[in-house]
Amino acid sequence: MGNFERICSDIKSVKIQGAENVAIAGIKALMIKSDAASIKKLLSLRPTEPALRNAVRFARKDPKNLGPIALKHFEVSKKKLADYGAEKIEDGMNVFTHCHSSSVVAILKKAKEQGKKFEVYNTETRPLFQGRKTAKELSSMGIRVTHVVDSAARIALKDCDMFLFGADAITSEGKVVNKIGTEMFAEVAEKYDTDVYSCTDSWKYDPQTVFGKKEPIEIRDAGEVWPAAPKGVRVLNLAFERVKPELITAVISELGVHPPTVFVQEVRRVYPWIE
Repeated sequence: MGNFERICSDIKSVKIQGAENVAIAGIKALMIKSDAASIKKLLSLRPTEPALRNAVRFARKDPKNLGPIALKHFEVSKKKLADYGAEKIEDGMNVFTHCHSSSVVAILKKAKEQGKKFEVYNTETRPLFQGRKTAKELSSMGIRVTHVVDSAARIALKDCDMFLFGADAITSEGKVVNKIGTEMFAEVAEKYDTDVYSCTDSWKYDPQTVFGKKEPIEIRDAGEVWPAAPKGVRVLNLAFERVKPELITAVISELGVHPPTVFVQEVRRVYPWIE
């Protein structure tokens, strides 16, 4: 009981970061407690997390047996997409990334293990500074990192060969929901003819969007941005935004490298239960 509540609290407070990590934590919580009320609570913790919803949906009928299968899916998926993504990286490249994505880190780690020499430019990602986590992880692997403030992203992108970012959700129209700022940086990348790749597990596809439902954009506590804002000042703390598919070169997942709309078709073919 205590572990279940702790996991829920860590997901809610963003102590557990990254859509896949949230889904993995959700599966572990489900394996502890799987009554209807507990499932409802898990699904209500973060609105923009279809990976969590899909994982819980997959495992909820038999958490003891299906939970480990779901956990294995994420493990195998990460290895596959790392292999596919690393093929895109060549010696001498500069790679731009925003926020923190375990999938992006896995790709860069794989490329480093292959002996490729490259540099990463990453953003600080205000207000919670998830970019610092990315910088720490990459530098600990011996990858050269240049950390820039969010508003300097255009300067960094100008000298980069590709933009890699994660995903929190992907809609039936091929729109990728990711950390606020992602679409702005994708538009800059397009201006400089820089390839843009969303790196993600395919379980982040949201089947509800097929029926016209919009993927919700989480609005977080204003206090994260300005703890004591003056009276009369409204602070809008959007956590995510939708990136148009035409700005994305391809989605890199365990299913391969596909344009966003083709990626959606592949998910529906390989995982028909997600419908």
